[in-house]
Amino acid sequence: MVTEPVMEDPTPYNPLAKKNLAASIISRLLCQKPWEMPPPKFAGAGVYLIYYTGGFEAYEPLSRANRNGRFAQPIYVGKAVPAGARKGGEGLDTPHGEALYKRLCKHSESLKSARNLAVTDFKCRWLVVDEVFITLGETMLISHFKPLWNLVVEGFGNNPPGGGRAKGKKPMWDIIHPGRAWAEELSAAMSSETVLSLIARHFDNVRVPPGKFEV
Repeated sequence: MVTEPVMEDPTPYNPLAKKNLAASIISRLLCQKPWEMPPPKFAGAGVYLIYYTGGFEAYEPLSRANRNGRFAQPIYVGKAVPAGARKGGEGLDTPHGEALYKRLCKHSESLKSARNLAVTDFKCRWLVVDEVFITLGETMLISHFKPLWNLVVEGFGNNPPGGGRAKGKKPMWDIIHPGRAWAEELSAAMSSETVLSLIARHFDNVRVPPGKFEV
């Protein structure tokens, strides 16, 4: 019996294509050691993943994917860019400072404030990345992992509202994880039961953990 040769993709491989660049970022990030929150101080800007392993019932699919050292499904994906990069005033090669470390510290304070979460149930991975590729990496990580706190339970990374927004709506994250002082003053646009139902629907429709990153 003659076996037909497998035809290769005729499209030339472009190592600088966005998906291929993102794949290299993701591969390197997933090789990093998971650290407690907040992690030890370090310098740089880049991308990061936050994992949950605790007992909050609605998050059981995540906890199951991350226990026993697997850390297969982040609950949140984020980025930290150098301060000057936001306005473009520094051009390329903006000094990174401690942008990524400070961002993770801010998240740690939010977790400590929540009355039904424990910061010890969270771990983080991060990768210091050239600022040109930070947003690309974050976008592809969110697309691949579809993390709960990015796509459904929004508001974890929010800053306290300024004076003009002080009467805004309470973020969904604070509806089910009360404790941040600035959010206690805001009114909820939905009930905690509604948020929990959205979480359950998310896990019905999203594979946890996802398969291999495809380019």
